[in-house]
Amino acid sequence: MKTTRFHSIHQRLGAKIVTFAGFEMPIQYPAGIITEHMSVRKEVGVFDVSHMGEVEVRGPKALDFVQKISINDASKLIPNKAQYSAMCYPDGGIIDDMLVYHRGDHYMLVINGACAEKDIAWMHEQAKGMDMNLLDVSDEINLLAVQGPKSLETLQILTETNLADIPYYGFSDGVLAGVNMILSRTGYTGEIGFELYFRGDESVCAHVWNSLFEAGNAHGIQPIGLGARDTLRLEKGYCLYGNDINKDTNPLEAGLGWITKLAKGAFNGSDAIAKVKEQGPTRKLIAFKVTADKFIARQHYPIHSGGKPIGEVTSGNISPMLNLGIGLGYVPIPLAEPGTIIQISARGKEFDAEIVTLPFV
Repeated sequence: MKTTRFHSIHQRLGAKIVTFAGFEMPIQYPAGIITEHMSVRKEVGVFDVSHMGEVEVRGPKALDFVQKISINDASKLIPNKAQYSAMCYPDGGIIDDMLVYHRGDHYMLVINGACAEKDIAWMHEQAKGMDMNLLDVSDEINLLAVQGPKSLETLQILTETNLADIPYYGFSDGVLAGVNMILSRTGYTGEIGFELYFRGDESVCAHVWNSLFEAGNAHGIQPIGLGARDTLRLEKGYCLYGNDINKDTNPLEAGLGWITKLAKGAFNGSDAIAKVKEQGPTRKLIAFKVTADKFIARQHYPIHSGGKPIGEVTSGNISPMLNLGIGLGYVPIPLAEPGTIIQISARGKEFDAEIVTLPFV
């Protein structure tokens, strides 16, 4: 298993370490997932997400390549702007979702750590014959996400860059805690926050980490593990690759029509996606709140209506903010309206849930 350059810090803090995306990663710290979750919603938290993959796309045909493999329209990006996008197979199934950064003279693609190996192999296949180069810099880049209402105040102490001037999905090259880095106004929590991309060894990482915690001490800053990362993203209804989207998912049925730009011209999967758009998807990713007491829906639990199976849960957990079970899953279009009552099947019983509109919080 790989480790990030923050691994010794996680161990020192007493984190529970699990295997994730080929890395040993902290799933929670001694304070627990609920406390960590609430820290991000109310104050500020720091996530080590250095397991994510980063690929630089350089050369005369860099934009053409990004347009070919992505469903969003990267031609609309200007330097220092990023966009959420995804890559698809020819049949419209999703390879992975990703962020596309316009770095001025090149593009940087940020992909899921669990998918990095297959994603990069796919990219190299697609790049054949094109006048551009792919450079996998995943092992060089450290990535911390600083998220929560007090994140801007915490970070501003450490940098001369005016963070308030960076718009959502904008970024700036700057210096924070004396280290050169990309200061990106992005995140996976639904709160104000930044993602910090920087190079450096364990000593550099320790310096940045310690500087963040010193700056955020007055705001109750906490280290946050992957457990709370999942509950935070679920409360906002953000898709997780491998759960809510995968190779069998079309972007339109997953609610990703807003990043699917068929008008930009042909791209991988565009014909299949256009056909689904023309005919209309047969199923839809829905959000639900569990109305039964003391029940948490989990991935792969069957969804029933009228005693018949209609789909399955893709993500489910407790919402610390609502103190009830929430989840996502696919159901046929006619049964996808908010207010519809469905049943989640588990342990030979059925538990009522109500389809709702996102976000949960």
